[in-house]
Amino acid sequence: MSTFRIAGINFDHFHMGDLLRYTHEHPGAEIVAICDEQPARMAEAVRNFSIPPERVFTDVDACMEKAKPDMVLLCPAAARHGEYVRRVAPYGAHILVEKPFAASLAEADAMVAAMQPGRMLAINWPMRWMECMVAAMQLIEQGTIGEVREFHHYGGNRGPLYHGADKIEKEPTAEEKAASWFYKKDAGGGSLLDYLGYGTTLGTWFMGGRAPLEVMAMVDDPAGLEVDEHSVVVARYATGLSKMETRWGTFTDPWTLQPQPKCGFVLGGSEGTISAWDYEDTVRVQTRAKPEGYILKCDPLSAPERNPIEYFLHCIKTNTALSGPLSPAISRIGQQIVDTAALSAREKRAVKLLG
Repeated sequence: MSTFRIAGINFDHFHMGDLLRYTHEHPGAEIVAICDEQPARMAEAVRNFSIPPERVFTDVDACMEKAKPDMVLLCPAAARHGEYVRRVAPYGAHILVEKPFAASLAEADAMVAAMQPGRMLAINWPMRWMECMVAAMQLIEQGTIGEVREFHHYGGNRGPLYHGADKIEKEPTAEEKAASWFYKKDAGGGSLLDYLGYGTTLGTWFMGGRAPLEVMAMVDDPAGLEVDEHSVVVARYATGLSKMETRWGTFTDPWTLQPQPKCGFVLGGSEGTISAWDYEDTVRVQTRAKPEGYILKCDPLSAPERNPIEYFLHCIKTNTALSGPLSPAISRIGQQIVDTAALSAREKRAVKLLG
């Protein structure tokens, strides 16, 4: 396969623009179709990537039958991930779903089961492509901080409607907020469901695929909204406690200016610690030999692991199993924690890990 035929279906999540840009810039990929029920949502992609009218669809089946993509990018609302995978999978394409994995563990398992034999399902977590997160994982693999026993994640931004594709800043209107799926409970909205998966999935990656024993969560109850904008989650592992916090409403966006608290991870190991802050090109390390700590410059990402499109196409081409956060195995544990946290928040009690 010299050129991979890629279609982008459903533009609920603005990250579709980022994924299409990676596709457009990949020398071995071609955007053969885009599809959304609302044509206006595709207009920016049509302009940005010079997509001809015959490659623009509003019907999923027509898109799949006429374009015949090798791989499909899916960016529907969180509660519709399972629906769209079930619609697309029978056509035999590989599928990359933008985070989160699903609205529930049962839906995540159904998505895996829906895939055709020999076809891969990947879940993209954009934080996986930050140099500092890759550097932290490399240090863990090198044994720099020994066994990872705990992690602490603070994740979020000013809000999901304050930016679009390529992190272009916007000022949302009250009407846009009211209409957005991000703020609708039945669509999988809320900061916990939008952002907790980052902490649980990358945290599981850093913890070597281990799962916690129980989870306890609390969310805010903002006036006039049906979803949360702030959550605090504690997970108990055999090695101790880890904490994850999600926040829509940080003082600044971390990719522009880091807010306080800073967004990112702190990892605690048997022999040291690592702090990896979002979008920074360094990490800070403490070890028993250097308890005062030191700053380590992160290496630039290299092919074929510079972005999700490059990585996924490499895995498909070389028949290499997906690893890390993009793999359904790691993402499934992350989903278990999210489901358990959501139940804990509703019942206001600690809950044993579901699933």
